[in-house]
Amino acid sequence: MTPHLSSTRTIPSEGGANPAVPALSGLPPRPTDGRVRRPALAPSWFAAVMGTGIVANAAVTLPHRFPGLRTGATAIWVVAVLLLVALTAGYGRQRALRLHAADPMQVQFFGAPAVALLTVGAGALQLGPQVIGAQAALGVGWALWSLGTLLGCVTACTVPYLMITRHSFAPDAAFGGWLLPVVPPLVSAATGALLVPHTPAGEPRLALLLGCCAMFGLGLLAVLLVLSMVYSRLVHHAAPTGATVPTVWIGLGALSQAVTGLSLLAGAVPSVLSASYARGAAVLALVGGVGLWGFALLWLALASALTVREFRAGLPFSPAWWSFIFPLGAYVTATSAVGLRSGSQLFGWAAAVLYGLLVAAWIAVGGRSLRHAAAQAGGRRRA
Repeated sequence: MTPHLSSTRTIPSEGGANPAVPALSGLPPRPTDGRVRRPALAPSWFAAVMGTGIVANAAVTLPHRFPGLRTGATAIWVVAVLLLVALTAGYGRQRALRLHAADPMQVQFFGAPAVALLTVGAGALQLGPQVIGAQAALGVGWALWSLGTLLGCVTACTVPYLMITRHSFAPDAAFGGWLLPVVPPLVSAATGALLVPHTPAGEPRLALLLGCCAMFGLGLLAVLLVLSMVYSRLVHHAAPTGATVPTVWIGLGALSQAVTGLSLLAGAVPSVLSASYARGAAVLALVGGVGLWGFALLWLALASALTVREFRAGLPFSPAWWSFIFPLGAYVTATSAVGLRSGSQLFGWAAAVLYGLLVAAWIAVGGRSLRHAAAQAGGRRRA
């Protein structure tokens, strides 16, 4: 993921390189000319964990089962775990938190680590038991959900405050990355619903369910507010180009998370509230979910058209390409949720087709990322 370049405040780029594209190395470059150097690992790289984790999680939600699907999904989840550990260690070594918080572009991507934690945590609950055992998987799921939720709520409150009080933006600065700080509560609501059955009955379970509902409202309304700004920027200014185009897909991921969250929360309500609330939640999950799914389909069409347009013009690889993966994966889970709740075969097979496209995209972007990392490492050795 790569931030929009229209912000009125920037950080000097490294060696004349494109400031929109973070390097992959986990170590900051050594300054040799007295200039302030950007840390090599940006928070946007956690989108690779998000994308890898959603490929694993989406496989579990599919209405149709295929031979070897769960085994493959488990292996991909393990890759996401290792990637999360490596990126967390690399980013921590840089001690670049304040520098990125002061950057009006990079600060938007502070939501990526939170979503990465939540995505891997959800995978632990669904795929972890056959790897590390049921109790350990539940413990990991609780730990990652708690950390991701705390970080996500802090990000959702802090980043807008910094944008208002410390950063200034040009009229055309809004881009899809502005959604990342406010999306984590939506993801927390959806993944937290998976923990409701594992919470002691009574007040603790009720508190968790209501907390997830509150985070759902926080995230959804904030997402709709930011989406309106992004759409306004798209129609009032020049069409996005370059590495900004993939970030348009983040809107698809945000809307899809809302559909998935509605369905999962509705599934958790019967174990907490009375039958009347359970019936109402089920109706809302289906009717509201299909409505939001339709809006997400519109955003998918818009993002796809802009992407095809940019590929025809020649879109070079950058870490921004990971913006394609998590949103598409979230749309798979949303489509699966609608299919399972409605019993529609159309949605069920649509989810399977979309999952095939998701895996193909993940392989392509992952392969390009590995070649990019190798090129970066080779360049450092020659230097």
